[in-house]
Amino acid sequence: MPELLLELLSEEIPARMQTKAADDLKRLVEDALKKAGLSWDKSEAFAGPRRLTLVIDGLPEKTPDIKDERKGPQVGAPEQATNGFLKSLGGMTLDDCEQREIKGKTFYFAVIDKKGSGTRELLGDVLGDALSQLPWPKSMKWGEGEKRWVRPLHNILALFGGKVADVSFEGVNANQHTFGHRFLNPDAIAVKDFADYKAKLAKANVMLAASDRRAEIVSKAEALAEKEGLTLKPDEGLLREVTGLVEWPVVMMGDIDAEYMELPGEVLSATMKLHQKFFSVLNPDGTLAPKFIVVSNQVASDGGAAIIAGNQRVLRARLSDAKFFWDTDRKVSLGSRATQLKDIVFHAKLGTVDEKMDRVQALAADLAQFVPGADKDAVRSAARLAKCDLVTGMVAELPELQGVMGRYYALEGGESAEVADAIRDHYAPLGPSDVCPTAPVSVAVALADKIDTLVGFWTIDEKPTGSKDPFALRRAALGVIRLIIENDLRFGLTQAFGLAGGEKIADDLLSFFTDRLKVHLKSEGVRHDLIDAVMSKGDEDDLVRLLARVDALSAFVATDDGANLLAAHKRAVNILKIEEKKDKTSYMGKADAGLLVEAQEKALHAALRDLAGDCAPLIEAEKFKDAMSGLAKLRSPVDAFFDDVTVNADDAALRKNRLMLLSEIQATMDEIADFSKIEG
Repeated sequence: MPELLLELLSEEIPARMQTKAADDLKRLVEDALKKAGLSWDKSEAFAGPRRLTLVIDGLPEKTPDIKDERKGPQVGAPEQATNGFLKSLGGMTLDDCEQREIKGKTFYFAVIDKKGSGTRELLGDVLGDALSQLPWPKSMKWGEGEKRWVRPLHNILALFGGKVADVSFEGVNANQHTFGHRFLNPDAIAVKDFADYKAKLAKANVMLAASDRRAEIVSKAEALAEKEGLTLKPDEGLLREVTGLVEWPVVMMGDIDAEYMELPGEVLSATMKLHQKFFSVLNPDGTLAPKFIVVSNQVASDGGAAIIAGNQRVLRARLSDAKFFWDTDRKVSLGSRATQLKDIVFHAKLGTVDEKMDRVQALAADLAQFVPGADKDAVRSAARLAKCDLVTGMVAELPELQGVMGRYYALEGGESAEVADAIRDHYAPLGPSDVCPTAPVSVAVALADKIDTLVGFWTIDEKPTGSKDPFALRRAALGVIRLIIENDLRFGLTQAFGLAGGEKIADDLLSFFTDRLKVHLKSEGVRHDLIDAVMSKGDEDDLVRLLARVDALSAFVATDDGANLLAAHKRAVNILKIEEKKDKTSYMGKADAGLLVEAQEKALHAALRDLAGDCAPLIEAEKFKDAMSGLAKLRSPVDAFFDDVTVNADDAALRKNRLMLLSEIQATMDEIADFSKIEG
């Protein structure tokens, strides 16, 4: 069956937009084809600096024939209803309709046979609509056109079964040509199908697949580094970006002037990465080597000597600026810069950065009591200095180095290593793959900074909504969660919010943390309903203890005893709901031992009494697994009760007492967790 090949050639597409654009194009075209009733064997999308490509193999020549059945009014219905039905059929008469009997009544049915249409004829609308609907983060108009695209569109290659499909967009009409590398092979290239297209592009210095370009960059860069006895510094983000900048990667190595090697390694790497898109290489001991890797989009006749020399010259100027900032910043102590934070607004409603750090300093000192080994004086010093590097020349030039430069400048000023490290680490963790601080002073300051931010924005009612989170509050909450869990810190979140002045918003903020905790634990396979079962008790905001309870509950419900008791709990709750609604009363309370008749209900009553005495002390002592083991002892008497005892007895007093006994099953189990929240 025929193949559809589409290529959209434009001015350079930003690297960060390429992958999503290819995925969006594939999705939009596939959705339109499905809507038309078409299927296919395989589809694949490609993205590069100048082109988006989509190939769909195995499309049929035409859409399938369709038999459309429409139910009309009942035979004998008012004329207005019948005429309206016929009008919707576009000219059919009642004689053209069938009559069918449904549940003793006869209705008109119209059966319309729709012949399939040619796929080629559909493609103009399908592809044109997809181009118009492509959701670019940023787009533009050009020339006299009204439609938008990421950059001016130059060419559309559109082939179906080897023939040009009738597609156009902003005056650009489809043809059977593509174009090779902008500089190395810019002429038009006629193609007949995808295999021919890919092969001819390769000859014209274009690697179509991003995966091929990526592999080429890594392979050649590692080989150059290995030849010098060095290793390539891993940087997935930079690799992804550079892959999107070149169509024909040519990898080369250059030198860094010795005079700049005294700069901190982070400064060298950041300057090369952010300004020049260079890769760093490492010595065997892990330190930065005086070399860099550059990926060119050009094949040079001199083997790349001029390209390397030009890049070294530009890097020299960049590093000269960095050295100036490094030397100048160190002439003033980090602490003396604190007053300049008054000139930086943190948020219009939350004051300056200076005011924020006053709050963070006080909060960090309070939280230090919950972080074993955190010295209060060191915590105060680190908190006071944590944001001071924001007003340095280096961070103004390279904002990505905030915290990192603060550490260097603090050490230059004679601060202790633990204070300096806390300045660097207080932003962490920034994401799920980021390392979480473990040094006590770092942990205290990082917690305080994030909790102050969360409480502040909650207080002024600036919360995340939907997908919008302009102040990265979800990330801050996840950071707090990781800091607490990974350092086994024992304190209640509500207490921490109170220390930050957030008493009034504590409940709402705690609910937000519960949602974030579910997100954090989802990847670890922890069930959200078990978290709900523990959290809904309303008395648990110690995350370490909460997770211990969740772990114990998870292990318990996975056993036969746990599964049976969960079913029994649901049965008891359902019976109580029905009977309480019917009787318009509540049966919560204690059963009367004097009204117990059957041996099974007496045994259950005794088991509940024994467990009630044992459960609370075990929970208080945080022996949650022991509490679950005690709960397992209920299985046998509960099973026997439901098997042999009639709850809704004819005797009203007996019935009421047995319903009270059911409420005791619920209440006793709910001492540990709200079992009604557990699914299955």
